[in-house]
Amino acid sequence: MARTILKDKAVLVTGGGGFLGSAIVRRLVAAGARVRSFSRQHYPALDALGVLQTQGDLVDADAVGKAVAQTEIVFHVAAKPGVWGRYEDFHGPNVIGTENVLQACRDQGVGHLVYTSSPSVVFNGQDMAGVDESVPYPDHWDAHYPRTKALAEKMVLAAGRQDLQTIALRPHLIWGPEDNHLVPRIIRRARRLRRVGPGHNRVDTIYIDNAAEAHLLAATALLSRPALSGRVYFISQDDPVVLWDMVDAILAAAGLPPVRRTISAPAARRIGALMEWVYRWLHLPGEPPMTRFVAEELATAHWFDISAAKSDLGYRPAVSTQEGLRRLRDWLQQEGNRR
Repeated sequence: MARTILKDKAVLVTGGGGFLGSAIVRRLVAAGARVRSFSRQHYPALDALGVLQTQGDLVDADAVGKAVAQTEIVFHVAAKPGVWGRYEDFHGPNVIGTENVLQACRDQGVGHLVYTSSPSVVFNGQDMAGVDESVPYPDHWDAHYPRTKALAEKMVLAAGRQDLQTIALRPHLIWGPEDNHLVPRIIRRARRLRRVGPGHNRVDTIYIDNAAEAHLLAATALLSRPALSGRVYFISQDDPVVLWDMVDAILAAAGLPPVRRTISAPAARRIGALMEWVYRWLHLPGEPPMTRFVAEELATAHWFDISAAKSDLGYRPAVSTQEGLRRLRDWLQQEGNRR
């Protein structure tokens, strides 16, 4: 059904050259949509798909307005991710950028927007086991990314209840072939990784193809069921896994040994706080090896009830975790052979 409704629609994907953005673009092209991408860079792979590319920055309202013009649906995927950095570096693309996209939709008469959020917007540092979308935002966040994404999500949902048709999705730990964030981060740090806490905490993840398909289903829902506007949905593999089993599985796909060394959760958080202080006051480049936010994420359960996405969007993860790991292993082997 998604393929039928989206055929010939003029669609904009912000961050269309990124990991998730490009997966969404490929599905939209296959569905017969007329696709544009708005990114800071030019991507030859999008040229090959016949995608019209516009370069610009999300904080540039004029550039965003021109990109949104003459489209019918916007997938706002682009964001500044990460666990460390200056607040203004996150606030610009994540908050101001989202404000610009929403205003451009209003100015250009584009009524439908699918926003890529994150479960981290509701993470309070404690176990979150099987919670649904009713869980509230926390009083504070230990990192700028979830704070700014929460601010942006609130704006998107408010717009969906007022003057636009919007849906926000919260995919958790997206991974798969062509991943340029989670998988390479695990592989790069393989020798330094420590299991934080007892190591039994379960988490949700989502394979890249499932995450992309969920975005098309959300757009279809907005077009066919406008009453869903202003809602947010967790999406995942619907198969919570022990975090460290998943880390070991990704390492195995890369031909690397499992993580065996451990550290207690309180110790990891103390080290994270110290590292943050050192990096902040000495103005060190790069990212601390541990932060409070990362320590809490690694030590706690965070998996979610996706019943709403199943019921309202018709979402079902088509690619299982085991199949996804097989595909990831094949891709990593191909990448290794190219080198």
